[in-house]
Amino acid sequence: MRAARFYAPREPLRLEEVRPAPPGPGEVRVEIRACGICGTDLHVAVEGTIPLPSTPIVLGHEAAGTVAEVGSGVGSWQAGDRVAIFPTVACGACRACRVGRDVLCPEAQVLGINRDGAFADSITLPASCLVPLPLEISFPVGAILADAVSTAYRAVARRGRLEPGETVAVFGCGGLGIHGIKVARLLSAFRIIAVDVRRGALGRAEAAGATDLVDAAAGDAAKQVRALTGGVGVDLAVEFVGVRASVAEAIRSLRRGGRAVVGGVGGDRVELPPLRSFVGSELSVLASMGFDREEVETVIRLTASGALDLSASVSEVIPLDAVNEGFQRAFAKEGDPIRIVVCPGQP
Repeated sequence: MRAARFYAPREPLRLEEVRPAPPGPGEVRVEIRACGICGTDLHVAVEGTIPLPSTPIVLGHEAAGTVAEVGSGVGSWQAGDRVAIFPTVACGACRACRVGRDVLCPEAQVLGINRDGAFADSITLPASCLVPLPLEISFPVGAILADAVSTAYRAVARRGRLEPGETVAVFGCGGLGIHGIKVARLLSAFRIIAVDVRRGALGRAEAAGATDLVDAAAGDAAKQVRALTGGVGVDLAVEFVGVRASVAEAIRSLRRGGRAVVGGVGGDRVELPPLRSFVGSELSVLASMGFDREEVETVIRLTASGALDLSASVSEVIPLDAVNEGFQRAFAKEGDPIRIVVCPGQP
């Protein structure tokens, strides 16, 4: 089979022929029909800001496909089943696993980070990573549900606890932010303020359901957000950029008693406001890491029912042999894509 393997930062992925691993006990082999290019992939391969424990490795963790082979002891799946892939292989025994937070398992292996991922014709992994994908959802959309959409859903709905009628500001309107806006709209937010430095991203945010736009390139984004709320601030600010300045602006945009959720990942150190204002205003600052299986199942159900419209979320579909061009376009934000999706079976 073909696989796009990562050897070193800032080097093209190498499309190589490798032998597919037959499924062992409790495992399945999935024919990959689609795999999204995520910001994490770009941090690893293009920027080199996320070091990997070993290389070469097949990148890609936002994936969907069909079951091709089933190992012994797997009774719930059969060849031909449509699936989305939960990208974390956890131990299943620790406290995090017992409460359904596989992503926090200290022994967790993440596809494309510390075990081979899905920019390939197929992948072999534990059957526990499979989530049923209804016929109503295409493979490209199904692929991005288990990250680009589920991560945003967790940040806004679970960690942010957004209530109907509340006001929310979304900092960063890339793949995560756009879906955060869609989730906020689904949850009946009164006002959804989109914040970004790119005009194209803001236009896309408006189309996704943002009620107000803030051009952060104009400076003092928090002041602009507060002006839109009569100087009061927002109930919830969700940060999907992962840089110090953006986190600080998100916190500054809060009303008294407000909540900030940081879902962006990066290497910056962040600081809290002076304690007099931070404690005196009883602000909450929370991190939101990934998603759990229940959240993936929830966004699949919402998408299949039509409640969550992801028709514009896949900006482009490309074949596996164009994966490097896709990485470069995604990194350069050429055309302001939401998600570029690699489909190995596409000519």
